[in-house]
Amino acid sequence: MTRIIGILSGKGGVGKTTLTGNLAVELAKLGKEVYAIDCNISTSHLGMYFGFYDYNVTLNDVLRGDNEIEDAIYEHKSGVKIVPGSLSPHDLGGIDIALLKKNIKKLVGKADYILLDSAPGLAREAMGTLISSDEVLFITKPTLPSIIDMLRLKEMAKWFNLKPVGLVINMFNKDYKMTVNDVKKAVDIPVLAVVPYDKDVIKSFKLSIPLVLMNPKSKAAKEFKLLAKFIDKGKSEPKSSALKRLLNFFKF
Repeated sequence: MTRIIGILSGKGGVGKTTLTGNLAVELAKLGKEVYAIDCNISTSHLGMYFGFYDYNVTLNDVLRGDNEIEDAIYEHKSGVKIVPGSLSPHDLGGIDIALLKKNIKKLVGKADYILLDSAPGLAREAMGTLISSDEVLFITKPTLPSIIDMLRLKEMAKWFNLKPVGLVINMFNKDYKMTVNDVKKAVDIPVLAVVPYDKDVIKSFKLSIPLVLMNPKSKAAKEFKLLAKFIDKGKSEPKSSALKRLLNFFKF
């Protein structure tokens, strides 16, 4: 059965593309057939993260009705199949976001996972991702504005009757005033991973190599690995290494 998971956030810059890319690679390492689709049409970065810069066909062409989605698939050496958005601002015209769901459905049965890297917020592109998803994985930074916007998104996902997979807290460090428990109480969604702030994430973008391939021993990479295992098994809420340390600290 193909699982279509939208990766969503209320604000930009919280790490949706980083999460999508690294989760896709880790699921592929588990032997799964994985498609990662850049649904952030106006500011596409997913293909770049995997080192793809020049495409004959992109999702933009598909949403204009010029090509089939199969024409826009590019396989990364990790085994992940990428459907990138165009990097050209000239390709934004004539796009019908309503065609997104129809085209994604064509991939059902061909993959174990289809991960949708959404645009932030609740604008047209993000709504297209919501409509096209069966499940949603939320991501936020531990800041009040990010949490508030994520709660708006959570209500919209509920309105569409989408199953929440859980929440990833990204870029966590001791300087944030909000603790993991604060976030859990505010959102009422299982926290599946606490990804620490990691300078190697920025380096991985510069090198166009997902972090879990560039430095699999980094703390952030280990969180992505645990998250992938949980999503694939889904038996109980994982106790990630960072989450364990934080919870033990606050208990103390």
